[in-house]
Amino acid sequence: MDIALYITAFVTLFVVIDPIGLAPIFIALTPGMSGAERRRIGLRSLIIAAILLTLFGLTGDAILSGIGISISAFRIAGGLLLFLTALDMLFERRTERREGQAEGDDPGHDPSVFPLAMPLLAGPGALATMILLVGDNQGVGHVVMVHVMMLAVLAICMVLFMLATPLARALGRTGTMVVTRLLGMLLAALSVQFVIDGLIGSGLFG
Repeated sequence: MDIALYITAFVTLFVVIDPIGLAPIFIALTPGMSGAERRRIGLRSLIIAAILLTLFGLTGDAILSGIGISISAFRIAGGLLLFLTALDMLFERRTERREGQAEGDDPGHDPSVFPLAMPLLAGPGALATMILLVGDNQGVGHVVMVHVMMLAVLAICMVLFMLATPLARALGRTGTMVVTRLLGMLLAALSVQFVIDGLIGSGLFG
């Protein structure tokens, strides 16, 4: 077993998924929620992301090829969806909607599936990375180890998500609003980068 290969796989997935960068975004996407609500949303998003990453690691190349979708097109679509989320964060639409319905939970405000699980955790880059890492070697042991590395990265995400509530408490409402606006801008830039990478990968500007 080539340990260096799987260390490289772990580092690659860690950089692409970016658990450290996702922690403050998780806070911004769950304003005013209790620790229990954040844990539930964080766990749900990680389970969904793990399923998606596993699915693409095992059958992603065949799925995309079978329906005629390229990784570049997938990246562009993810970027456009992420941009819509960034607009919500920049203009505080998410916070206003949540405050207007304080009596009960609105499923529309649950960010566990979108944008947390997809495209932030299991985004085009992470899905493509799983396809490439597994595709290097079709041996069962190799496939299992790549998925173990992926689960290790998601476990780190969960630990950081669990620290979100005390961090949000330390920031306070004003601090959280400032962070939300700042991260909304960063998310907008990230979404544009997704689209640019997708356009370059499509060969339109090659």
